[in-house]
Amino acid sequence: MSAETSITKAGFVAVVGRPNAGKSTLLNWLVGEKLAMVSHKANATRKRMKFIIPHQEAQIIFVDTPGLHHQEKLLNQFMLQEALKAIGDCDLILFLAPVSDSISHYEEFLRVSEGKKHLLLLSKIDTVDNGKLLQKIAQYAPYAESYEALIPVSVKKGVGKEAILSETAKQMPPSPPLFEEDILTTENFRQLYKELIRESIFENVSDEIPYESDVVIDKFEEEGGLDKVSATIVVEKDSQKGVLIGKGGATLQRIGKEARLLMEEMSGKKVFLKLFVKVQKGWSKDKKRLMDFGYDFED
Repeated sequence: MSAETSITKAGFVAVVGRPNAGKSTLLNWLVGEKLAMVSHKANATRKRMKFIIPHQEAQIIFVDTPGLHHQEKLLNQFMLQEALKAIGDCDLILFLAPVSDSISHYEEFLRVSEGKKHLLLLSKIDTVDNGKLLQKIAQYAPYAESYEALIPVSVKKGVGKEAILSETAKQMPPSPPLFEEDILTTENFRQLYKELIRESIFENVSDEIPYESDVVIDKFEEEGGLDKVSATIVVEKDSQKGVLIGKGGATLQRIGKEARLLMEEMSGKKVFLKLFVKVQKGWSKDKKRLMDFGYDFED
């Protein structure tokens, strides 16, 4: 946005889709910075996070959300609550529909979104040929009155970014800027660093451990060009602690190294990271403990 362009519109935009649809990857691409946690595993995003992009005359506040899914676990119920609250609170929704998905995911979204204004983003179009892309677009045609626009998207090929931003800006309500114009996110470094440690856990250990672990930033100090971070990874079982640490501490060292590199890339500063592992049995099923970790349930 040029210095001469003033903000006359602003609004909140929820990025919604099934688990592992690529919502966080899309957001990082739109922002032009790696801010949202990304994993090839489903259900990595747990809480709403806001990212701010000025485009044309609009300030767009994108909200990354957990995937729409229904499970009995208390933590998963919180994640669904976060997604549904983002849908209810926003001015516009971007529904992310990978081109290979059944349209049943979109039909379920229509049921829960209650007529909310949205754009339909047909993503990962680089994975199919033009014939299959046209077939998929035709499948969504009966719902054309439901969405404001259907935009084919490929993050890998860089297709659709300007169309998304321009159409989103057009849909924003009249408003002065809602946030300072030179910030990219409302999240602080403690929260961003926590998410990068979680990302490293998701990428380095398997099975249930990423889903039954969380990260607590115990200490965060800024000393000029150096950030000192001490964090504890909380798990459910003693066996999970052993796997996370690994033989001779190798797995924990790998998690720490990859997280530190991600932190340094994002912050542009050197980072000193110290990691610990602690067992809190049943934490993900205990509402009080979840709230202590920052998961705020609504009554």
